[in-house]
Amino acid sequence: MLNTLVINDIVLIEKLDLALTSGLLVMTGETGAGKSIVLDALGLVLGNRADTGLVRQGREQGSVTASFELDASHPAFQILHEQGIATDLDGIILRRIIGRDGKSRAFINDNPVSVSLLRTLGDMLVEVHGQHDDRGLLNPSGHRALLDSFALVSADKKAVALAYGKWQDATNKLEAEKRTLESLRAEQEYDQHSYDELMEINPQEDEEEELDSQRRLMMRGEKVMDDLKSIVQTLEAKGGVDSLVRGSVSKLIKLNDGLEGHLDEAIEALAKGAEETAIGLDALRVAHRDMNFDGETLEYAEERLFALRALARKHRIDVSALPKLKDDIENKLNQLSRGEDELLRLKEEQTLSRSIFVKAVGALSEKRKKSAGKLSAAVMAELPPLKLENAIFEVSIIPLDEENWSAEGAERVEFLMATNKGSELAPMMKVASGGELSRVILALKVELAKTGSAPTLIFDEVDRGIGGATADAVGERLKSLSAQSQVLVVTHSPQVAARGSKHMRITKFDVTDGGSTQTFTKVVPLSDDERREEIARMLAGASVTDEARAAADRLMKAS
Repeated sequence: MLNTLVINDIVLIEKLDLALTSGLLVMTGETGAGKSIVLDALGLVLGNRADTGLVRQGREQGSVTASFELDASHPAFQILHEQGIATDLDGIILRRIIGRDGKSRAFINDNPVSVSLLRTLGDMLVEVHGQHDDRGLLNPSGHRALLDSFALVSADKKAVALAYGKWQDATNKLEAEKRTLESLRAEQEYDQHSYDELMEINPQEDEEEELDSQRRLMMRGEKVMDDLKSIVQTLEAKGGVDSLVRGSVSKLIKLNDGLEGHLDEAIEALAKGAEETAIGLDALRVAHRDMNFDGETLEYAEERLFALRALARKHRIDVSALPKLKDDIENKLNQLSRGEDELLRLKEEQTLSRSIFVKAVGALSEKRKKSAGKLSAAVMAELPPLKLENAIFEVSIIPLDEENWSAEGAERVEFLMATNKGSELAPMMKVASGGELSRVILALKVELAKTGSAPTLIFDEVDRGIGGATADAVGERLKSLSAQSQVLVVTHSPQVAARGSKHMRITKFDVTDGGSTQTFTKVVPLSDDERREEIARMLAGASVTDEARAAADRLMKAS
């Protein structure tokens, strides 16, 4: 609940430090006393638009601070935790400063924050309802959430959101696979032709280098073949050079006997020469044989090189990349084949996930329909005592086309109303006057508060334009509502004021200093006697009579 409200230099309020309690808090005062200033200041600290006109004349800035006492389970603490703002789990302090230059600053627990975060928390802590309320209960975009809160379907909503997410995920995967296959099919004919060309040539790794080397060797070989043949023949003549040298070595060995080794060095060198000559001759024979090719071999190498290079130019790649290109195209063609199977699998997955979502959303829709009837009947039961006996209230469930289904369900919800018999149902804001709207909102809040509401509810002149038994009925319902939430009501009705657990009076007064007059607004908590006098004033007007005081006593005792 709202614990304290501190206002400094806002319009006519110089300084206000207001301590609040639980229950039904009433705020009264003559017209123009400044009740709207207090509500505007509260709206400022809750994140409403900052208006420089709120800063008190002659001051450079104004400020508003509101402290709230909350249960540790309140979701506001989770939001602050996610934002890295420390809390002691006992309460939250909101503060807003607005300067004469129009700039404003926002704080939560003394941490600077954005106004949007301040507004998010403010909406969770306080609900303000007035004659010109254009948010909350009058905004159709929030009606579905209000009905869901009344229906207690949080588990069903989580199931729907989870099923919707899986359905959308499956649908996205299916669409992506369709796009992939469409792209593959569009290129299939070209890819198949390219693959057939590549398979026909069947390029191999490093083939270009090997063919080019072989081709250059064969082209040079033509020029040296005859010389090689002549050299081999010369070295092989008369049994071969190596044979002649070995014969000479044998003779030298015989001559060396008795010469005390004078021929040893010559014999050793010639023997080695004969051996090396034999090896060299064998190598020449191999080289001659390897270079002994026909013209067809050279022609094949040249034709294959030409074909490989032409295919590489066609695909704008190097010849060395042709084997990989062949593999890549083969993979694409195989992917198309596999993709048809994957497409079938994803279709089945999407169908299954949709059926699960349809089942979950159907269960939620059924609960919404039942709860819509219950809420409509409950509000209708509240309307006659509020002098709206001819009014009709209905919670309308409007099914959505499948393309508009979402994680929130398959229907939208709107609160409709007809104020007179025979009138057609229409959105509340279009058919109800300010006073009627306030009373309908009160009836709604009485029912919705039974299943959850903001910890603080504020009603601005919900009793405007009514009196007597109707005003008493409004007071009774506000009192009932204060059992679930802290309720602050700005009222002109003595019947409502008499039911308050705490009564505050707003007054405006002038102070003259040095010939200069300033106007101030203050809020004064009333004692029991002061409260009786204020209610009597509300009953009698400017002159409070004993009869008015007696009537005030009766109202207070009856409440």
